[in-house]
Amino acid sequence: MSAPPALQIREANAHLAAVHRRAAELEARLDAAERTVHAQAERLARHDQLLRAALDELGRAKDREIATLREQLLTSEATVHSLQAAVHQRDELVKQLQPRAELLQDICRCRLPLARLLASLAEAECLGPLPSNDSSHPLPGGPGPPLANSTGGEGDRDQLQPAVFGTTV
Repeated sequence: MSAPPALQIREANAHLAAVHRRAAELEARLDAAERTVHAQAERLARHDQLLRAALDELGRAKDREIATLREQLLTSEATVHSLQAAVHQRDELVKQLQPRAELLQDICRCRLPLARLLASLAEAECLGPLPSNDSSHPLPGGPGPPLANSTGGEGDRDQLQPAVFGTTV
């Protein structure tokens, strides 16, 4: 076989040099892309680690808040039970005092008429006994002869005492 012509060798060498430059260029781009991917992977790993730490802290904070809220719930439930017991005791006391309250209301309703009655009785006491007069001559329009309880016998009609008003209150 014969040797290839020099022009063909130069062209082949130029083509090989271009392929070699292109391969070197692609290798440089590949190295740059690998470095970029590696840097991005490291940033993502650090970011993922930060997010995991934040999520863990958030979980711990949530657990602390749940524990605090449970404690507050137990305290509130105890307060509610205590207040319900107090309300029940007061309801029982109200039931016990209700008849007395109704009696006092009745007394209050009767107070004014009772005060009038007592005032009238005091006024009647101030009038004193009736003057002695002859029962055979009653005063016109005045009171008649005094009345007395009778036991049935006519001999019991002794001298009658005049009526005297008094109060026992």
